[in-house]
Amino acid sequence: MTVSEADIQTFRRELHQIPELALAEFQTHDYLLKKVQSWQTDFMTIREVPELPTALLVRFEGSHPKRTIGYRSDIDALPITEDTQLPFSSIHDGRMHACGHDVHMSLALAITKYFSEHQPEDHVIIFFQPAEEEKSGGKLAYELNLFEGQWRPDEFYGIHDQPDLPAGTLSTLAGTLFAGTAELKVDVIGQGGHAAYPHLVHDPIVGAAELITTLQTVVSRGVDPIEGGVVSIGTIQGGFANNVIPDRVHLEGTVRSMTLAGLKTMMARIQKIADGIALANDLTIEVSLESGSYLPVENDPKLAENLINYMTEDDNINFELAKPAMTGEDFGYLLQHIPGVMLWLGVNDSHPLHSAKLNIDEAALMSGFLALKSFLVYRMTQGD
Repeated sequence: MTVSEADIQTFRRELHQIPELALAEFQTHDYLLKKVQSWQTDFMTIREVPELPTALLVRFEGSHPKRTIGYRSDIDALPITEDTQLPFSSIHDGRMHACGHDVHMSLALAITKYFSEHQPEDHVIIFFQPAEEEKSGGKLAYELNLFEGQWRPDEFYGIHDQPDLPAGTLSTLAGTLFAGTAELKVDVIGQGGHAAYPHLVHDPIVGAAELITTLQTVVSRGVDPIEGGVVSIGTIQGGFANNVIPDRVHLEGTVRSMTLAGLKTMMARIQKIADGIALANDLTIEVSLESGSYLPVENDPKLAENLINYMTEDDNINFELAKPAMTGEDFGYLLQHIPGVMLWLGVNDSHPLHSAKLNIDEAALMSGFLALKSFLVYRMTQGD
């Protein structure tokens, strides 16, 4: 075995120490580049992207290619102060791999190392993608035409770690795995004044309160209950004294749907509600809804069924069917353009994703790599 458990553990621990935020993953990029350069072979091409300088792609020329298989790993971290007390905790204050991208990168490096020593039958592209957590790295990469010509995969695969699953368990479904999401930002603008004379003002706090309440009908009365959706307000900012009505209130939240059509319908409904409340209360309500690259993660049914059948029948792989989740992931943008499959990888922790205490079970690393590697090798034996 050319890739050992110690190798993957080392990748993960060293990457865990150097988390960086979206589009600023320069130390991470240099670490990844140094590793893949150390495995350089004559059937392997390393590609950097000046327009997206923290991105990195590796292409393996297949020995008897029938297709090009893509594998994607995100590389950015979150603005969270780590609280795990691990000896390899983040050395960057206020930044942490609290969503498991250190795990994602480690498995991608392991797959890269394996194929550098075992030339694949099909062409293989490994994509280390910046800016998944924000700034739409998947969308940026696609719009920069990174996946054109020999660099375009016929199918794309990727994982996301899941603390609720046993370490090393793989899980997915044929269909939509994760929701599409949009960032909601709202400014309710009125005319402030003394709280004792409310008839002389246009109160943005009352308007904001009405808006927040009415937004709950977007899902309960505007979405098919079988399909579902989410509208949640996470921040409210407005006012500065108990006896002063302010001029402005700012709100931020998230909108989520399991289908792209559903997301568009919800976004249109939110705008109509805001316009109506603004008119009724003599306010101005400015709404920003940005989905970026966070479109639904829609697994290609044929590719997903093929993967599920393989993993279900392999006694060495712990696999279970997944249920759809309202999680957002910008791999969804790439899957709108290139068919593929995303899977959960169980990492067995009591703390959720984005927790300062997230501490994955490293037993997931080797079993996850072996399952993914064996599937990719199997896929290359198939004719279609």
